[in-house]
Amino acid sequence: MNELLPKNMDKFTVIKLSVLCILAALMNILLSSFFIKILGIPLFIDTVFSAAITFAFGLIPGIIVAVLSWLIPAVYNMNIHFFVLCSIAEVVLIWALKPGNPDIPAFTPKEKIISAYTVVAAKLMILYIICVIAISVLGGIINFLPQLFLRTHESYFSIEDTFKPEFIMKNFPTLAVNILSRIPINIVDRFIVIFGGFFISLGLLKIFYVKEKIQREV
Repeated sequence: MNELLPKNMDKFTVIKLSVLCILAALMNILLSSFFIKILGIPLFIDTVFSAAITFAFGLIPGIIVAVLSWLIPAVYNMNIHFFVLCSIAEVVLIWALKPGNPDIPAFTPKEKIISAYTVVAAKLMILYIICVIAISVLGGIINFLPQLFLRTHESYFSIEDTFKPEFIMKNFPTLAVNILSRIPINIVDRFIVIFGGFFISLGLLKIFYVKEKIQREV
């Protein structure tokens, strides 16, 4: 069973992890702003560090980072979207389906190393595909409900709007249009989030537990 939190946390570890969660949320915001505002690449990658924290430290820290990543801009802009539910759902999926970290002992034969990383890559690929589908469906539903009940429409252009006319011309239902138009985008950005978050988590674990590792080796 995957842990909700790291085991055996003392007071210092809790403080250290809390600071790390805040930094991860800020990195999510900066990374998303860098891609969209500076590079002009409209990808939804504001969950890379939420994924990394979840891979490394469990469900609760991952949810905290996901919520903070939405809450900080919401307070600044005085506006909040229900798409935060997509971020939380992704964290839950990562926590439930994440592969174990490939902790390979020294002098392990090359064939076993390749086999271990192949298994990890395969599990990450399955997780990636599930996240593409789940986030597309949930995001489409969240976008569709205001149109259905409040009769409102988006007042801004989003990248998935590029793909909507094709489905509309084929007379797809509105909900299906909202879901299907997100899939091409999520195929790209979920790959960055899942694989990027996993490899970042390996670095975070080495840094976070460096003191404990030194003590074990001594």
